[in-house]
Amino acid sequence: MIKFFRKIRQNLLNEGKTSKYFKYAIGEIFLVVIGILIALQLNDWNDARKNQNYEQEILLLINQNLENDSIVLTDRLKKSKQANILTDQLLEQVALGNYGDSLNYWMGKIICFERFKSQSSAFEVLKSKGIETISNNELQLVLISYYDEVLYNVYQAFNDVETSFKADWHPVIKQEFSDFKWREYCKPTDSKAFFETPSNLTFFKLYKDNRLGNVTNIELALEKISEIKKLSKTTKND
Repeated sequence: MIKFFRKIRQNLLNEGKTSKYFKYAIGEIFLVVIGILIALQLNDWNDARKNQNYEQEILLLINQNLENDSIVLTDRLKKSKQANILTDQLLEQVALGNYGDSLNYWMGKIICFERFKSQSSAFEVLKSKGIETISNNELQLVLISYYDEVLYNVYQAFNDVETSFKADWHPVIKQEFSDFKWREYCKPTDSKAFFETPSNLTFFKLYKDNRLGNVTNIELALEKISEIKKLSKTTKND
């Protein structure tokens, strides 16, 4: 009988130890889980911080590229507008029968063309990383619009002017001008005959139309650049 009670007592002691071990194991598992969750949270926080830093860095580079685009486009816009103003003045003088030397210098600013190449290296890097790197969805759309749509139209407009120059004006320069200096002057061999040739006056009008398209697209590009800069500042402040 004594042995029986001793056995019961030993079993109770063993059960107590098992219960303690079980509670201890549960506690250890809980601590491990908490540790893992904290580590994951810290990792997510680090990733978010790295992404935010990268976003700000790439936006800084994009804005530097856009600043260069803005400077060049502003210069091209000024020259295109000047050419169109001088075209109107030239046609007015020709209509009055005035063929003075001043027209030769005006033609120097008219009978030429401009070229443009956007600085888009930063945007290309962003695309390779993923446009979703930019947290502002509106900014994403504006960037895509500028680089994939607006710039395409700008390039086409510049190309139209250059193509018109090569097709229309280049033969005239070789055949009817006695002297020519790029952006300086164009001197016809016979000014009266040159300005009284209807096809030559038509070239001036067509060229102005092409430049008007160029002006419109450059202005749209500059507006889009301003919009991107504004949204970039908002994203940075956020």
